[in-house]
Amino acid sequence: MSGNATRPNGTRAFSPFEWMVALRYLRARRREGFISVIAGFSFLGIMLGVATLIIVMAVMNGFRQELFNKMLGLNGHVVVHSLDPNFGNYDAIAANVRGVHGVKYALPLIEGQVMVSTPSSSTGALVRGLREADLKQLKAVSSNIRFGTLDGFDGKEGVAVGTRLANDLNVKLGDQVTLLTPRGASTALGTAPRVKRYPIVAIFEIGMSEYDSSIMFMPLAEAQRYFSKPDSITVLEVVLDSPDEVSALGPKIIEAGGSSVYISDWRQRNATFFTALQVERNVMFLILTLIVLVAALNIISGLIMLVKDKGHDIAILRTMGATRAAVMRIFFITGASIGIVGTLAGLGLGVLVCLNIELIREFVGWITDTELFSPELYYLSQLPAEMDTGETASVVIMALVLSVLATLYPSWRASRLDPVEALRYE
Repeated sequence: MSGNATRPNGTRAFSPFEWMVALRYLRARRREGFISVIAGFSFLGIMLGVATLIIVMAVMNGFRQELFNKMLGLNGHVVVHSLDPNFGNYDAIAANVRGVHGVKYALPLIEGQVMVSTPSSSTGALVRGLREADLKQLKAVSSNIRFGTLDGFDGKEGVAVGTRLANDLNVKLGDQVTLLTPRGASTALGTAPRVKRYPIVAIFEIGMSEYDSSIMFMPLAEAQRYFSKPDSITVLEVVLDSPDEVSALGPKIIEAGGSSVYISDWRQRNATFFTALQVERNVMFLILTLIVLVAALNIISGLIMLVKDKGHDIAILRTMGATRAAVMRIFFITGASIGIVGTLAGLGLGVLVCLNIELIREFVGWITDTELFSPELYYLSQLPAEMDTGETASVVIMALVLSVLATLYPSWRASRLDPVEALRYE
């Protein structure tokens, strides 16, 4: 026997006759149109439920991954702090940390809050002082320079700003901005604020609005002078080959840095944010699973109505020699076909939408004349979608299992129908 599975007695598990009857029941005649409508809605429910689940999970995965990449692309996976307020000898410590297997690079940097002003506007910003070579290693910045260049950054005594910060200040490449910080020179009367003007030598666009509107880069040597921290840094940022290795490499980094340092990693600094994303993702999965469950219940109601309507046909089949198992298989095929085809259609629709999610967003935004994905609200400038093979497979398997389970009771009920009683009341 080929094609169909066989039972121990040699007969086919699903015979061509059973398939023929089951598929004929799916094509309801005019007087049975209501049953056909229920089957159609069940199919649409399964398809839309599976597609929605795949799309939402892919968008949430993409959203998390994009945020993860942009956050860790600008910030180190591990931040090394010094117990000494003046983090000196940082070059030696950085060299030791770079020698740890699994460390990609270690970047000495100075951070400080400033007030940035121009003749037309002013706002707060975070200055990050980095050497030119180290800044070029941050691909999130160096690969997204929109205007200007980082070449010769150390000798220019200028700043690199984000596109949104440049727009907020109404400045362009070559314009000067005034930086004010309370951490200036110490005098007999206390610490005097420091004010200095810098030209804009580069404008970058990371794609994350929070960073593009609030961060500027300055040469490390100039940042040390500006913040009055000669031969010192704020922290040492360490980038690993893999962020997931932070637990294993943390103790080795501390050992390489010496007893005067301690560390914090990306999980500690972003724990609340990524935990909230994970909780939201799990809740959305449970809520959207209910759509598939409701569609499966529609299959049950449709099959029960079909069994009631086909009582006379079932009785005739039984009197012609069809077994209870054959009747059960006929209605099982009828219901399972709706669920399986609907699931596969939902999979295709979900994949199609995920592959074209940004085009769809732009089209809907154009039609409705609204901004569906505001960068100021969602941090990212594009709507991301990243499908996970295992997750998509689990959605498809769940839908198939629910569809199959939904057919068992109506099929069993059809198989238990007494042909004598059915013909008596016909």
